[in-house]
Amino acid sequence: MSVFISYIVLGLSLSAPMGPINALQLDKGIRLGFWHAWLVGVGGMAADAVFMLLIYFGLAQFVDTPIVQLFLWMFGFFVLVYTGIESVVKAGAPARDSRQSGGETKAKSFRTGFFMAISNPLSILFWLGIYGSILAETTETYQGGQVLIYSMGIFLGITLWDFAMASVAAGTGKWFSGRIIRWISIISGLVLIGFGIYFGVKAAGILLS
Repeated sequence: MSVFISYIVLGLSLSAPMGPINALQLDKGIRLGFWHAWLVGVGGMAADAVFMLLIYFGLAQFVDTPIVQLFLWMFGFFVLVYTGIESVVKAGAPARDSRQSGGETKAKSFRTGFFMAISNPLSILFWLGIYGSILAETTETYQGGQVLIYSMGIFLGITLWDFAMASVAAGTGKWFSGRIIRWISIISGLVLIGFGIYFGVKAAGILLS
């Protein structure tokens, strides 16, 4: 049980660093409420599950090919820059009422979280390094069923963090004034654009190499 709890803590620690998903959750939670922010996290978790399965079944080696890396960097660039610009543009009219949300449905929040995470090459390399090494270590000590259970512990930790992040973001919006909320949305959007530009530079590096 103590080993399982340690993997939950690991999942929490993996999710905590500020990144595109956390920035988007903050923006969605403040403008649109808990469910939009949480579903962004759920979309990100679905992408994490894909990464974990790919690594678990040994398919992640294909990521090492330049053409795949180029596609991932470029796709990540477009997704993050588009989402960031959208966040900045819509920051001028924060709304919690779904009728004023400008077509930002819960399904769209989920899709945005998923595509943002699945197109993030840093996430892929991160999971390759972290989960790949964990998998190599645990398979030497535990059987396949136990490895899967401990992997679920990591996933549970990620789930707890996303729930907490969505709750904080949604609760924060109730206390801040409209002007502060707009600036938070703008800053969140700029963070996303910054990540996107970084991805674009990486893609350009592959093209020019």
